[in-house]
Amino acid sequence: MRELQISLNQTQKIRLQRALELLESISSKANSDASVIVADTIPLNYDDGVLKGHGTLDLNGEVVATICGVVERVNKLIYVRALRARYKPEVGDIIVGRVTERRRTAVDELNMRSIFEENDVICAEVRGFQHDGLHLQARSQKYGKLERGQLLTVSPYLVKRRKQHFHHLEQYGIDLIFGCNGFIWIGEHVDPTEDMMIEDQVNKSEQKGSKFEGTFGNQVQERVYTPLETRQNICRTANAIRVLSNLGFIMTVEVIMETVSLSFSLNINVHEMLGSEFCVLTAEKEAERRTSSKKRG
Repeated sequence: MRELQISLNQTQKIRLQRALELLESISSKANSDASVIVADTIPLNYDDGVLKGHGTLDLNGEVVATICGVVERVNKLIYVRALRARYKPEVGDIIVGRVTERRRTAVDELNMRSIFEENDVICAEVRGFQHDGLHLQARSQKYGKLERGQLLTVSPYLVKRRKQHFHHLEQYGIDLIFGCNGFIWIGEHVDPTEDMMIEDQVNKSEQKGSKFEGTFGNQVQERVYTPLETRQNICRTANAIRVLSNLGFIMTVEVIMETVSLSFSLNINVHEMLGSEFCVLTAEKEAERRTSSKKRG
C-alpha cells in the first residue's frame, strides 16, 4: 500500500509534531513500543534482571540500540525489532495473501484449482517450512478463500503477533483479519456455520441431480450481494488503516475502531478521511487516548 501523500499547512504541521512528540514520550517512559535509532539509550529497570537480545549492546554501563527499530519486551528479554524489515515467518503465524501461481506438478496444479484460483485472496496458518517455501494449512472454517472485501498492505512491523488475529466487528457487519505478513483483510462478515450448512445443502442437491432452490438457494443469492452500508463500512475501516499506517501506528483493533468512530463523530465522509486534517486529528486523538490510559494505569 502506497503511503498517503498529505500536504499539511503550517498549523497542521505544528499540531502533528506536538501529537507525535507526546506519543513518543509516552512510549519511551513505558519502555515498550519506543522507537530508537542507532546509539540511542534504551531506558531499562536493571533491578528486573533483564536479558539483552537482538539489536542491543552494552556501552559504558548503558544498553544502546545497534539498529533502528522498536523496543520490544518478552518477559525479561529486551530486543529491538527492525523497522520496515522483511517479514520473517514463524510456525503458527496467521497470514493473508493473494494466489499468484501454482507449483509442483501439473496434477497438483489442476487439483488446487478446484479449491483456489489465481488472484484469489486467502487466509492460512504457517505450519512449517519447506525447501521451496512455506507449508500452509487451513485447519478450520475460519481459514480459506476471502471474498467481498478489501486487501490492504502495511509494513509487517506494524502488525504484532497476538493471540487473536480474527475480529468480527458486529456493529459494522464486517470481519477484520490481521496477517502477520503485513496484509490486512477487511470484508463482509462471514458466519462459518452458515457457510457449512449452505455447502452441505448444495452438495446434497447436486447428488440428487435436482436444481438448488428454496430457502438455501435464496441465501446463496443474498451472499453474492453486499449491502451498501456494509460496503461503506469496509471502505471507512480501510481508510482508517491507511491513515494509521501513514502515521506509523501499530495496528490494533482498538486503535482502528477509535479512528473509525472519530470519523463518524466528526461527520467526515469516507474519502475525506484521507485528507490532511483528519490525519492530524487521528494523531491527536491517539495521543489523548494513550495519555488517558497511562493516567488510569
